[in-house]
Amino acid sequence: MAVTHLVLGVLVLSGLIVKAYSILIVFFGVLYIIRNKNENNEAIYWSAYLVGAEVLFRMAGGMIFYELPKYAVLLFLFVGLVVEKRSHSISLSYFIYILLLLIGIAFVDIPFSESIRKAVAFNLSGPILLGVSAIYFYRRPLTLSTMMDMLFYMLLPIISTMALLYFKTPDISEISFGGDANFAASGGYGPNQMATILGLGVFVVAVHLFLKQRIFALFSMDMFLFFYLIFRGLITFSRGGMITAFLAVSLFTYYYILSRENKILNLAKYSGLLALFGLVLFMYTSNVTDGMLENRYANKNAAGNTKSDITTGRATLFMSEMGAFLDHPFFGIGVGSGKFYRIEELDIRAASHNEMGRLISEHGLIGVLALFILIVVPIRHMRKQPYLARAFLGSFLIFWFLTINHSAMRIAFPGFIYGLSVAIIVFKDNEEEENEL
Repeated sequence: MAVTHLVLGVLVLSGLIVKAYSILIVFFGVLYIIRNKNENNEAIYWSAYLVGAEVLFRMAGGMIFYELPKYAVLLFLFVGLVVEKRSHSISLSYFIYILLLLIGIAFVDIPFSESIRKAVAFNLSGPILLGVSAIYFYRRPLTLSTMMDMLFYMLLPIISTMALLYFKTPDISEISFGGDANFAASGGYGPNQMATILGLGVFVVAVHLFLKQRIFALFSMDMFLFFYLIFRGLITFSRGGMITAFLAVSLFTYYYILSRENKILNLAKYSGLLALFGLVLFMYTSNVTDGMLENRYANKNAAGNTKSDITTGRATLFMSEMGAFLDHPFFGIGVGSGKFYRIEELDIRAASHNEMGRLISEHGLIGVLALFILIVVPIRHMRKQPYLARAFLGSFLIFWFLTINHSAMRIAFPGFIYGLSVAIIVFKDNEEEENEL
């Protein structure tokens, strides 16, 4: 299947093919979930595949509408909940979270020339997907094999994305690298989202390597995929996605070592290998970019001078959101109103890059309560799980938290991955438990 998706990366150069493919995924996904009554976790697998494919489809420009993956993943999970016969825990916290989000619709304040429906849908589709995902996965027992299969299906379209990048980007020597994120090295698509999804691919391959499960038939191919994903992610010059991946892999490594015997030996082996190969790859990539990669991560411009703002404008946006919260602390400025508030007050024409800031500014104290629920529930849940389970759950939570702080919830990935952080992973002797439920 991995080789097939390498070929798919070439085929989606045709917008017509990718448009037909995306529609077929939604159609057959719903069909299989209903036909099998979600007995074999079909909703999880189809959702994971579409989460991994979202940037690929957007990059190829072949979806019938831009937000299709978000709504399709939401549909898969909702249908799975409705048709399945198994019983599972229901979290009142996440029902409250969704209701809290809906209150903000009553306070929408945008210009008459703008579409309220589009403003609300754009800003709430990701958070609502997160709520449905959390309800679906809350304390849902998943075997380790189910988790690994899910990650594998998520990786397949990322492999296609990597292949498409190869054909859509110029030769590295022809790309002009500077002190900013690079669209040319991202295949002409947004570097932020591209680095996010490539970073996810790095994490998935790392987990497969740790647990000695193959993606391709040859181990050497898996290692090549791992390093090539890192390389492609680094040359996007978008730091958020790669730093997030590094921290997620580091946390997974930490808990994985704690779950094993001979912890000191494993610590030296895994940490040493990660540090060595990571340093070599970073130095190589910095060399092929004429040292610009090092400048980028050191917050320097092309001339080597330190920039005044390490956040590339995100701090300014966040401070404007905190200002909006102070002006309207109780119910916020209303869903979708943040963009127009910044235009009117600060003449800044930019959408929020920080979901926490957007939630607080547009929902006020209700948004603060919603954030409290999102952070406290998975942390309390995780503390009761064994070390290897924490390796997965903690990494998922890090992916969600850091992604929404540099890329908001523009793609389905953070909403879906958050839900996984409240699942229960069962091992070996407990695997029969999932099948009995």
